[in-house]
Amino acid sequence: MGQDRVVVVGAGISGVACARELRDAGVGVRLLDRGRRLGGRMASRRFDGRPADIGASYLTVGDDDFAAVVEQWRAAGLARPWTDTFTALTPGAEPESKQGPVRWGTPGGIRTLVEALGAGLDVVAGHEVGRVARGGDGGLEVDGQPAGAVVLAMPDPQAARLIDPAAHPGAHAALDVEFEPVLALTSTYAERCWRDLPHGAFVNDDPALSWIADDGRRRGDEAPVLVAHSTPGLAGRHLDDPAAAEPALVEALGRLVGAAQQPVQTHVHRWSLARPARGREHATYLLTDDLLGVCGDAWSARPRVEGAWLSGRDLGRELVRRLG
Repeated sequence: MGQDRVVVVGAGISGVACARELRDAGVGVRLLDRGRRLGGRMASRRFDGRPADIGASYLTVGDDDFAAVVEQWRAAGLARPWTDTFTALTPGAEPESKQGPVRWGTPGGIRTLVEALGAGLDVVAGHEVGRVARGGDGGLEVDGQPAGAVVLAMPDPQAARLIDPAAHPGAHAALDVEFEPVLALTSTYAERCWRDLPHGAFVNDDPALSWIADDGRRRGDEAPVLVAHSTPGLAGRHLDDPAAAEPALVEALGRLVGAAQQPVQTHVHRWSLARPARGREHATYLLTDDLLGVCGDAWSARPRVEGAWLSGRDLGRELVRRLG
């Protein structure tokens, strides 16, 4: 890790967008991630060879630059317009149709978008970073190795654990956004045996579930697969043993969608830090005078995939400017 190299820790879409901006400007950059693959919370898992999205459910487009990136993904067959209409499900009330912006899905799994964006980057997978601090010469170090600049592309609580509060008190104090936990249930059925959603449903006032996605329609293959996200409250009670929440999640899902059968396969994934409890109105990243940066979906007025990409892109551009 050379002194002139920028080290980006975290290979979700924000970290990859930052690294991409740096590399395209000719700045040396290395991307470290504790996972085996790029993606972060834009995660897909294969069940019997078929991918299902177990993290971020979709993306929306508002910014022109992000629209150009999404168009590249569409042209490559990686992304497709999914729907602008979801259902709102409230116990004791009739289902209600809700329209909004076009949501984009992915035929091969949402992780493939991050992998495409990261093509050609210097990535070290399976690398667990323990500490970011100042070295004896006053420069930044990652686990004792010098770095010209460091970017932490991750949720605030994770970034705060890596930063030395004595060396960077202001940055440490600024990482004050809490993140909510979520359990993601993937249910595979023998056939499509539920009432029409039509594509997904926001769930109101249910103690177990907050969101249901028809993964077959999201993927475009009509597979009998639903992915449901728990409420933060239920997730918080089962972080130590996510599998123990499975019966309550399966029951709630079947009840809410009117499933005529039990699933033939289920899986529960734990997201301890799934989503920011709030966003930030007036900053898209953090960057100290000695070039310690933080970016991610919490650095957006409306935390979402696009906000995470913009945060990483903007921080990358500022680092290019400062590094000359």
